[in-house]
Amino acid sequence: MPEAGRPRSGVRGRLLAAGGVLGAGVVLGCAVPASAEDVAAAPATQCQITDPRLAEISGLVAVGDGYLAMNDGGEQLAVHMLDAACQVIDSHTAAVDPYDPEDMAVAADGSVWLADTGDNNTTRTTVALLALRPDGTTGVFRLTYPDGPHDAEALLLAPDGTPYVVTKEVLGASGVYSTPASALVDGGTVALAKVAGVNMTLTGTAGGPVGRAGQLLVTGGAVSADGRRLALRTYTDAYVWPLTGSDVVGALSAEPAIIPLPDSPQGEAITFAADGQSLLVASEGLPSDLTRVPLAPAIVEATQPAPDGVVPSFSDLTRSGLSPWTSALIAASVATVAVWLGGKLRRRP
Repeated sequence: MPEAGRPRSGVRGRLLAAGGVLGAGVVLGCAVPASAEDVAAAPATQCQITDPRLAEISGLVAVGDGYLAMNDGGEQLAVHMLDAACQVIDSHTAAVDPYDPEDMAVAADGSVWLADTGDNNTTRTTVALLALRPDGTTGVFRLTYPDGPHDAEALLLAPDGTPYVVTKEVLGASGVYSTPASALVDGGTVALAKVAGVNMTLTGTAGGPVGRAGQLLVTGGAVSADGRRLALRTYTDAYVWPLTGSDVVGALSAEPAIIPLPDSPQGEAITFAADGQSLLVASEGLPSDLTRVPLAPAIVEATQPAPDGVVPSFSDLTRSGLSPWTSALIAASVATVAVWLGGKLRRRP
């Protein structure tokens, strides 16, 4: 793929320089909860990630009582399966050399999508979405922006499969770019359109590697498995919106709930817990706490009813008498995200 090579990860020099000059600008925010009923329970550490393959964890998806995780960087695509104790129990790799993968999501068919959209120096002529399918095949879908290069670290995958790339902007005014899933061309290049904008605010929450700038920089995104909520995170806070159907643009036009996240060195990974009642976040660096951040009751109650159906758990798919591949096919008819756990995970040396 164009511009493939060793990713540029870690703290960005231009962002460090920007940290001291921020503080102006009109941005959206949310009111402080007015009553005790609106206040969520305190965050709690779920487990600690210690595996050296995830020293720069950037993408995270909760699947039942386990997790899928990806590292920021590397010379091949790699998705790791973690159990409830944050131990890597399997890995799926593919012989595709990415440039700078930053986030990931799981589609209804069990394919894992990675956003190879990092561009620290804003020089890439194309970015890409990379697909790891349950049958072991891969796809490379190149994209161009309509208004020049951007650095982006967040991917939102709508329930209907439409991808949304959210840029990382030093002044907090992030662009949201998309193209219909049907327009993506494996091995080809298609143009993104700017479909929305979203503004981060100076919240005063401590954390991150770049001072106050960290409060404005979008570093990850997630859509809940039940399709009822979506979230974007910065180094310090999570922004949560209710989602109706697959109307991501409509959701982002509303006022978000802003949730302070625990102080961490370089927080980029975010996902909704499998039950949709909490966020799960992690930071680059080892050991990295995988922290559960409960959503306030008002946020949970503001969304539409959950769909009917039983979602298989992590243990259901990994301990059944069926083969992993058969489990994946069965789970695909019941759950959106859990399918991947039953996928045929292939190891490569």
